[in-house]
Amino acid sequence: MPLDKTKVSDTAAITPDEAIALFDSLAPARASQVIGKWRRADIDTGHKMDGMLESSYWYGKEFRGSEEVFPLIHEMPIWGRAAVNPALLLINLTANLPFRDSILPIFFPVMLPFVRTSKPRARLRTVEFRGRTHAAMVYDAKPIIDVFAVLDDDTMMGWMDMKGLAPPYFFKLHRDA
Repeated sequence: MPLDKTKVSDTAAITPDEAIALFDSLAPARASQVIGKWRRADIDTGHKMDGMLESSYWYGKEFRGSEEVFPLIHEMPIWGRAAVNPALLLINLTANLPFRDSILPIFFPVMLPFVRTSKPRARLRTVEFRGRTHAAMVYDAKPIIDVFAVLDDDTMMGWMDMKGLAPPYFFKLHRDA
């Protein structure tokens, strides 16, 4: 039985199997629902990436249109909000660093000038995923597709489908007012 979507808070931990069951129970997001600015929230499943994006000041995503998607918007005290080019990030290496969540808040602001971008670095597409049709964000230069399902009118659940990554990484996006 899937987890009740109202029990997925920004702080409660769930298992990867519960997250998968929940995602499968939700309505797939349509591309038109995704357009706009979104701020992130973690879904704690015990994944090795849990906390990594938060430690790097990840704010969210921006979908301006099907060809104009900014997958990683970070907000730092020094620089404010900035889009980051995912092609320049070593995601697998960073996920496995010891003391990563202590190092990233110091290191990421220093490297931001070298990884920021003014260009969109992903596309919005409709894909078949797990037997259903979902809105998805396809990264331009990484083997990653973020697939979206609807938690409510202003909240989506994301499933990061990255080649070689198991179990999947889950997150939430809240519509930015």
